[in-house]
Amino acid sequence: MISPRCLTVFSFLFLALSLPAVAQKSSPAKSIVRVNATLQDYNFIRPWEKGAPVSRRGLGALLEGNRVLVTAEMCANSTFLELEHPSSGARGTARIVGSIDYEANLAVLELVDKDSKALEGLQPLALDESVVPGDTLEVWQVEDNGDGVSTDVAVLRVDVGRYFIPDSVFLLYQIKGSLQARSNSFTLPVVKNGKLAGMLLSYSSKEQTANVLPAPIIHAFLSDLADGKYEGFPNLGVSIAPTLDETFRKFTGIEDQKGGVFISKVVKGGSADTAGIREGDVLLSISGKPIDSRGNYDDPKRGKLSFSHLVRGGAKVGDTVSAELIRDGKPLSLEVRLTRKNPQDFLIDPYMFDRGPKFLIFGGLIFQELTLPYLESWGDEWTNRAPFNLVYSAADPEKYEKEGRKKLVFLSTVLKTPSTLGYESLSSIIVTKVNGRAIRDIRDLAAALSTPPPDNALHTIEFESYPKVIFVEDRLSRMVDQQLIQYGIGQLMRLD
Repeated sequence: MISPRCLTVFSFLFLALSLPAVAQKSSPAKSIVRVNATLQDYNFIRPWEKGAPVSRRGLGALLEGNRVLVTAEMCANSTFLELEHPSSGARGTARIVGSIDYEANLAVLELVDKDSKALEGLQPLALDESVVPGDTLEVWQVEDNGDGVSTDVAVLRVDVGRYFIPDSVFLLYQIKGSLQARSNSFTLPVVKNGKLAGMLLSYSSKEQTANVLPAPIIHAFLSDLADGKYEGFPNLGVSIAPTLDETFRKFTGIEDQKGGVFISKVVKGGSADTAGIREGDVLLSISGKPIDSRGNYDDPKRGKLSFSHLVRGGAKVGDTVSAELIRDGKPLSLEVRLTRKNPQDFLIDPYMFDRGPKFLIFGGLIFQELTLPYLESWGDEWTNRAPFNLVYSAADPEKYEKEGRKKLVFLSTVLKTPSTLGYESLSSIIVTKVNGRAIRDIRDLAAALSTPPPDNALHTIEFESYPKVIFVEDRLSRMVDQQLIQYGIGQLMRLD
């Protein structure tokens, strides 16, 4: 005979076995990973050198397949990456999976050593793309002893703004809450109901506000990465101006329209340029979404957003979107096939990570291709501190593109050597020709200097401005090059 007590226990066990398993609730200590990185930036003033190694420590979110999501900024110019278990401290060397997207500020890491216990016992996070203004989210951190810390924050608004790269804007959440600084707080996962809602981008301790890279952008990044052929986020390739002034609206022929923005610039080779959009057009809608005079459209869930989200958040490379415009006062409809212009395809590279500046040293003359990072090397006030002619040239690339230039090659500085006597004060001047050959990029320069003219031992180098032309001896310059290598310059050129 079974006693009532045994029957009760038996009934409880039967009920427990019959119920579906309840998933264990995720927490900071169970779903995020410490990420340790060693970074070494390139030197754009002395292009043959690299800066001193620096360490960076942050957090990543564990995804399915034992992969860890981090921001691209976390591992920019990395020479070493490591994943560390938040509790046990077990470590393992990591590598970047596929492509790193500096514009979207996202990367995925995986362990090199599959036997490492750095991810042992941790639970992957799913994505939550349902965040709207007014939601409460959690920012996850980890104490030095491995204990998880969760801080509630409120979503103030959903907006479009800059992530990491200048002029590269995406969807973001603006949140408010008080966060404590910890040793691994460079990158922080943001969670809603146990699912990953985004990654913290920046935090203002004074205002207690922060920007969050949201899950919809993360989802698009991961989906693109999945097939092994990462294409990145498309870009329309235009600059716009608002049309709030009634006189301006009449001038552009849109006084009878409700909205629209003025196209002030079209990037050569971009989606808009290829589709036939021109400077001076007025953009009224994208994919049937009306655009107001400030450049916003009405998103049904998030409110007013910049129309750029229709391209960089709602479409993929290769998609076609419709564009309604006004040109010379008349309506115009165009189909725009969306593409992405790679940074190295611009006349002036907008950013450079994981690759060094292209340069060539000849007899003490140091030539480079002009890039935005070079100008930014002059400090926060680089627009005022960097050489004016280079700043001006970077702001007006169309002039040089019409000349067939691929890049702007300039003489950055001159080392004092027997080959450069009298030229020591020259710097920051754009090269136009060498030995009569037009210079479109650094490879053209290398080819032109590879051999001197047959009837002359001197190379003729022409510039856009003073001194217009200089002459350097081939044999002496090559002797100087060998001495420069002996005295510590590791390489005389980087052409790729």
